[in-house]
Amino acid sequence: MAAGVPPDALGRRVACGTDCGTVRYVGSVSGTAGIWLGVEWDDPQRGKHDGSYEGTQYFKCRHPKGGSFIRPNKANFGVDFLTAVKDRYGLNDKQDSQYGTGNAVVFGTKTVEFVGMDSVAEQQRQLNKLVDISVRECAVSHAGQEEEISRTCANMRHINLSKNLISSWETIIAIASQVQNLETLNVSENKMRFPSTSTFTSSAFQNLKILALNQTEITWTEVLLCAQGWPLLEELYLSSNNITVLERPDNVLQTLKLLNLSDNPLLDGNQLHLIAELPRLEQLILRNTGISSIRFPDAEFGCKTKMFPSLKRLAINDNKISQWSSINELDKLPSLRALQCSNNPFMDTEKNPETLIQLIIAKISQLEVLNNCEILPAERRGAELDYRKIFGKDWLEAGGHWNPEKNKPSEEFLAAHPRYPTLCLKYGAPEEGELKGQQPLTLKNQLLTLTIKCPEKPEQKPVEKKLPESMTIQKVKGLLYRLLKIPGSELKLSYQSSKLEGKEVELDNDLKPLQFYSIESGDCVLVRW
Repeated sequence: MAAGVPPDALGRRVACGTDCGTVRYVGSVSGTAGIWLGVEWDDPQRGKHDGSYEGTQYFKCRHPKGGSFIRPNKANFGVDFLTAVKDRYGLNDKQDSQYGTGNAVVFGTKTVEFVGMDSVAEQQRQLNKLVDISVRECAVSHAGQEEEISRTCANMRHINLSKNLISSWETIIAIASQVQNLETLNVSENKMRFPSTSTFTSSAFQNLKILALNQTEITWTEVLLCAQGWPLLEELYLSSNNITVLERPDNVLQTLKLLNLSDNPLLDGNQLHLIAELPRLEQLILRNTGISSIRFPDAEFGCKTKMFPSLKRLAINDNKISQWSSINELDKLPSLRALQCSNNPFMDTEKNPETLIQLIIAKISQLEVLNNCEILPAERRGAELDYRKIFGKDWLEAGGHWNPEKNKPSEEFLAAHPRYPTLCLKYGAPEEGELKGQQPLTLKNQLLTLTIKCPEKPEQKPVEKKLPESMTIQKVKGLLYRLLKIPGSELKLSYQSSKLEGKEVELDNDLKPLQFYSIESGDCVLVRW
């Protein structure tokens, strides 16, 4: 092997300036002198060809112009972990001799004054203080001398190794096995080789609770193989790995509470059934995974699924879910409390954003947080009452009736509105008179310009809002909860008009629209709680 080229150069990660790549070839190139490195670049625009030169294929690339040849002296093969730590935290030998004594170094938020930094013992004491270490983008490529890390940084618990030059999972094991109490590890943005068969399970990760493997090109099969060594893992981040296929985790990941699979092209929502038995999973993040539907076929509508028994928080934003039936399915999850679902096609079916939020709230009975906004009791009550009224005519036409003996809504209606019978039990079935002359839910009705004041909270400045006169009182309350961020479950509204000479009129019926109370533009709505 030529000078400056490591004996294990093939397959290693290298940096050249700001570009990184993987060495796919080491050797001579016809018609030239000396040794060349054939590199497949992470950014194909850095390359020139597919690994061939003048008709000879020296190596292969995934991109037709993702490769090029460079001289070994242009390639940075990286440094060992401890060298990177000392460089990052100002503790390397060069700085010791350069600055001598009286140096100041920041450890997290603490500034430590070094006295006698030329002392090896003092340097050792400072390294032992490090608990949370970040060597992101420090060109770390290997562990270094055996046991050197354990002798030097014995108290590390949290390590950020993201965006380095690590080429295999074995290197991660070599580093982690020397850190006895490692709890958090981020190795994202390292294109690594992972074990493809069940091998000896390392004890390096016995205490690991949080692991980030974003953009590492790991497959789900490899995740399950490695997971045998993660007995206490609680959070696993796997975004942007081109994972397309899931498998059932048998006897692994059983302690997992959070799983992030965002930006992987899963496409088929039924794949989620394969991870649905994870007993402790509380948070599942599936942003931009291409899924178009969600189904839990083991449970009828109105019943709870046995899948995802502990799931409290679900993120399905930026997907291709186009049918409301998938939102109906989410009501089957027994523990669901928080949902993020923005940027899905089903949301385009309703132009009024207020109505859209109400429909989702009404369809998922236990939901407490929607798109990071808390759902307050008055808002839920209003949403459910509105839902009951909006679809009341459909219910009647489908065979619904306020007389229980005659109430036989069609299967089709119940499939589209599975919570409707429950809402009828909760609030009473809608009657024909209640549904007559119902105004469409749009903002085309006449707008009222109203001043909103909190008389008992002088620090709360009055707010002017334009509201449709057909807006019901409970909708106004829902708006005020979000606008004023008022705590508590009950609001009391009243209004004053110049025509009533200072008298207050209570807005005491949640189901009535503003126009019922003869409110006019310029009137003042008073809010108390």
